[in-house]
Amino acid sequence: MKRRASTLLVLALLAGPACEDTSHGDIADEINILVRRNDQLVPPAMERLAAYKRAAIPQMETSLHTASPAGRLHLITVMERIGDPAATPILRHVALFDVTPEVRAAAEAVLSRWAADGGHPARATRAAATLAEISRRRAAGEGPLLYGDGGLPGVPSTVGAPDPLGAPTR
Repeated sequence: MKRRASTLLVLALLAGPACEDTSHGDIADEINILVRRNDQLVPPAMERLAAYKRAAIPQMETSLHTASPAGRLHLITVMERIGDPAATPILRHVALFDVTPEVRAAAEAVLSRWAADGGHPARATRAAATLAEISRRRAAGEGPLLYGDGGLPGVPSTVGAPDPLGAPTR
């Protein structure tokens, strides 16, 4: 009986991490509201999405690539509400490369607030280091214009690209 109890305990411990209570479909539904709407449905969707905490961050990151500027602002607001330092690299990328100045400023503002937050020293240290990196990279000329004036997020510009390797076809 004792051996059977230990076997069941081991199986329960192994199966526990595989059982996830977070529904990716539910997270996607909330994100869909945030990236497609700008009405009274947005605030409750932000609260529901923030309740998923860190589990929502990967899907939010993916959505940042295709969302409208208003949708990206909504997602940044939720990342701030979640407050997980796992969002720091995402906010860094947005602060550096988003083509919309308001979105870049919003991401940088979140990092600035986190850097000043004495209640979460590890997050504050990471956010301060990220802000310093953003400053260095901007000073080195990195930024949204690397993707072309008014270019689409995530779609590199061909300006400055090397010539094709093959012979031109006409």
